[in-house]
Amino acid sequence: MPEPKVLLTIAARGGSKGVKNKNIRQLAGKPLIAHTIDQARRWGRAARIVCSTDSPEIAEAARAYGADVPFTRPADLAGDASGKIDVLRHAWESCERIYQERYEMLLDLDATAPIRRIEDIEGAYRMFIDRRPDTVVSVVSAHKSPYFNMLEQKPDGFVSLCKVPARPILRRQDAPVVFDMNASIYVYARDFLLNPAVRTAVEGRTLAWLMDKVSAFDIDTEEDFIFVDYLITKGLVTL
Repeated sequence: MPEPKVLLTIAARGGSKGVKNKNIRQLAGKPLIAHTIDQARRWGRAARIVCSTDSPEIAEAARAYGADVPFTRPADLAGDASGKIDVLRHAWESCERIYQERYEMLLDLDATAPIRRIEDIEGAYRMFIDRRPDTVVSVVSAHKSPYFNMLEQKPDGFVSLCKVPARPILRRQDAPVVFDMNASIYVYARDFLLNPAVRTAVEGRTLAWLMDKVSAFDIDTEEDFIFVDYLITKGLVTL
């Protein structure tokens, strides 16, 4: 059975708030987005590697490092409140129209997670191929548990456990296994992503691909950028 045709997307808008010009800021001698493009190219299974952006500067950098930028992301999909699903659906539909080819799955890599391993991309892909869920999302083991030490505030101002177990849990190790989504790797089935009723990546039959905390690290603040640069400078990670 032939493997499905994969559209690989890297979504990178120009208006980053936490770190100015984050997606094209230099990290280890390259723009941040270039590291994710390099990983996508080394993985080598995608029919297309496409950057969805509203920024001419990001588009120029993406093309320079080997990604296609066949369209400019519309302004209504590039704001702070824009949903990622809508961005990916637009990319999928645009690429099928522009390239005149059909994709069976979309694999999305976040440009702000530059330390991910090729083995993790392949692992998430293989999990999808073998088990045929609606989505695969990358995760890390959660540091806190909603059954044990995570609280939510009620309308009256008092707090309680986010999820109340049937019986009190006295040790975190005894709580159900929970994960943090790490915004590194997402894999989507065609029918799921192209369904206009879908709003998030975890509404359907979702599987979790577990990554280690370092390779899954996501750059969201100036401190995060400094930390990743430190790991690279000290030789603790390689890109």
